[in-house]
Amino acid sequence: MLLGLVTVIVLAATGVWNPFPRLWDWVDRSEPISEPDVVWQQRVGGTPRSVTFAGGTVVVEQRTRVEARSLATGAQLWERKADWAAVAGGDRNAVVAVGKLLVKGYDLIDPATGVVRRHDDDAVAVWTYRNLLLDARCVAATDCTLRAWDPRGTRPLWTAFLPGVSTGLLADNPNLLDSRRFTANRIDDGVAGPEAAPPLLGFPVDGRVHVVDTATGRVVQNVQPGRDERLAVIGGRLLRITATARDGACYFVLSARDPATGQEVWRRTGVNPRTSDDGGCAQRQDPLGARNVLVGVGPDGREAVLDGYDGRLLLVDAEGEKLLAVDDRYALVRSADKESVAGRELATGRGLWSRPVPGKAGAALTPYAAVLVTEKPSRLVALHPRTGRELAELRSSANALAVGPTGMIIGEGREIGYVRFGAGAPGDPGPLPPGTDGGGGPGPGGTDGGPGSGQDCGPKRELCSEPDDKDR
Repeated sequence: MLLGLVTVIVLAATGVWNPFPRLWDWVDRSEPISEPDVVWQQRVGGTPRSVTFAGGTVVVEQRTRVEARSLATGAQLWERKADWAAVAGGDRNAVVAVGKLLVKGYDLIDPATGVVRRHDDDAVAVWTYRNLLLDARCVAATDCTLRAWDPRGTRPLWTAFLPGVSTGLLADNPNLLDSRRFTANRIDDGVAGPEAAPPLLGFPVDGRVHVVDTATGRVVQNVQPGRDERLAVIGGRLLRITATARDGACYFVLSARDPATGQEVWRRTGVNPRTSDDGGCAQRQDPLGARNVLVGVGPDGREAVLDGYDGRLLLVDAEGEKLLAVDDRYALVRSADKESVAGRELATGRGLWSRPVPGKAGAALTPYAAVLVTEKPSRLVALHPRTGRELAELRSSANALAVGPTGMIIGEGREIGYVRFGAGAPGDPGPLPPGTDGGGGPGPGGTDGGPGSGQDCGPKRELCSEPDDKDR
């Protein structure tokens, strides 16, 4: 009898024969990961390393595989063995770059069908953006070519020479010299998905920084940092951060230069960009910030948000307040009494909304929603970043994995689920549509005419239109 019972269980578990389908469905049923329930919930093959919206699909990267699922139903569309995966492109032209560690090359896959659109045999690194895909191929350790592609293009838009990229094989999105993002428990670092490529990128090569114009591929600067300096490329500027030990303290000087001319365009002293470890002046980290802004701490201990393009103070916290998240449009600020979180607009400095959030909280800003997580009780809330309107509120201990224009993906262990945002209230502007997320250009809001111009198209107007799906 025992042998017969074991045999039936094995046959039912492997799907060969199930004499009690309803009973087995009850035993194998997953508990809902949130209340109210999600639109759909699926168990994937392994714990997700990243989840990304790609048009009408959801791309799930796991340790040894990548798969795509229908956004409408959660059904698996395709699966492929891979050690890394990254999504490039927007809602209508998304592609998935996949590859294997210690193996050169990558495949570009259509997220809806799993069909390989382009294959590369030589690239050692790939960087993915909403409007661009970059790869690097090296024929020698000191002879590399950087290439830029339209996400679904078949010919490079431009190529640039770099004297090396870095030692070893780098896979997807190796670190460049830019800003370091805020992090929060239960919110994935890549929750916002791919962003628009900034106007300039800083590549570290053999102790030097090569600044590349993403519109033309021209290397506009090749700079050797000083002994006490750290370099970063933020807001279309080359930022030189100097940390000097004196009188038992560490003194910082921020100097931003125009990469085209090398001329200094702004300078600030006394602002700590958090590039050093506590108690020392050795700068081992990128400055804290996002997109075109950076965050520092003033001499009075209050946090400040600076425009990387012109050095303006966009926001200074009141005493006791704490920044939870920032991009180049908004900031989320924790009140001094730790009882509420407020949204503030960087372009004007005015408060937009405030929400009671007692106890410990974390937050993130994405183009489509501000995400808040709380503990005891465990809550996960999505709000409109400009109005504070509630898009979704869940009683859940799950993590926020990805946010898109219509909803978000949450996950706990191997379970993932899709939460659809609620319908907008009358007169509410709703989440920002693709192409107006404000990324890419100098100044708050990604403006291409300098700060305050009010145009959110980026320096190359790449955010105002989506490329067609056809190859170029």
